[in-house]
Amino acid sequence: MQPDPKETDPRIHASFAHLVGLEARARGFDFLPRQPVGSALSGRRASRLRGRGLEFEELRGYLPGDDVRAIDWKVTARTGSPHVRVTREERDRPALILVDQRQAMFFGTVLAMKSVTAAEIAALAAWRILGQGDRVGGLVLSDRGVATVPARRSRGAVLRLLDLVAERDAALSAEAPGVPGAPALLDAALEEAARIVTHDWLLVVVSDFDGAGDATLETLTRISRGNDIVLAIVHDPSAHEIPEKGRIVVGDGRLQVELDFADARVRENLAAVGGDRIARLVAWQERLDAAILPVSAAEPVIPQLLRLFGAPARRR
Repeated sequence: MQPDPKETDPRIHASFAHLVGLEARARGFDFLPRQPVGSALSGRRASRLRGRGLEFEELRGYLPGDDVRAIDWKVTARTGSPHVRVTREERDRPALILVDQRQAMFFGTVLAMKSVTAAEIAALAAWRILGQGDRVGGLVLSDRGVATVPARRSRGAVLRLLDLVAERDAALSAEAPGVPGAPALLDAALEEAARIVTHDWLLVVVSDFDGAGDATLETLTRISRGNDIVLAIVHDPSAHEIPEKGRIVVGDGRLQVELDFADARVRENLAAVGGDRIARLVAWQERLDAAILPVSAAEPVIPQLLRLFGAPARRR
C-alpha cells in the first residue's frame, strides 16, 4: 500500500496524485521534430530525431501553388501531364517510456531525489504524448525487476503507468538494503524495450544510467535503427560538487565503506567519477543516433523540459 499522499514529501517521493496532476502542465514542449531554431535540440541534436514519417495518400494532377518538389516525374512522363504525390504525416507514433526507480535513484542533495525527477519527467512525457494522439506505454525499472505497461492510446494506460511509477517510488528508502546486480538491470530493461520497440517508435529513457556500459550502448544503437531515442540523464550536482565536510557510507549490497569528504583525494575521486559518467554518456551522441540530454535533480523539471524541447519565447 502506498503512503498517504498527505504525508508524502514531494521532494522525497512522487505520489500518484502529483503525477496525475502534471497532465495540465504537459504542454509547450515536444519530444519529436521539428524543433524550433531556438530550441536546445536545434542543429545536430535535432537531426538525431527523425520525427514523424510521411505516408503516401494520393496521386493527383498538379495544381497552381503545389510544391514542385512533390511532382512525380515518372507519372508525369507517362501521362503527359504533371502529377504530384500527396503525402500526410503519420498519425500513429507509439512511444515507450523507460523510467528508472532503482535504489540508486533515491538520492538528492538540493531540490529533489533523482527518483522524483525521473518520475516527473516520465509523467510529463506520457501526458504530452497521449495529448498528441499517440499510443504510449512504459517500462518501470526497479530493484525488483521490470514492470510493463503495453502501449495504448488511452488515459487508462497512462494512469496505470503512473501508478506503477508511484508504487515503485514509494518503496524506495534510505534504509533499504542494496541489491547485488542492480546495475545490470538497466541492460535487462533495455533488452525488454528492444523486444517492444520495433519500427517508428519513440523510446524515452529516464535514468541516471547507473551500470551503463558497452552493452548498453550496443542495445541502444540497435534500437535506434528505425526508431527515435531520447535519453534523459538524471543527475545530482553532488556528482561534480563534493562538499568539503561530512562522511557518507556507500556500498554495493555486499560491501560498505565510509568516505570522508574532508579528504581532498576522496573529493577529487568522487567528482571525477560523477563527472565522467555524464561526460561519457553525452559522448555517446557521437556514435548513437539519439538525443542525449542531462536533467538536473537540483532544478524544477518543467523549466528544464521547456528549455530542452520547447519553443523559444516569442519576441516582442
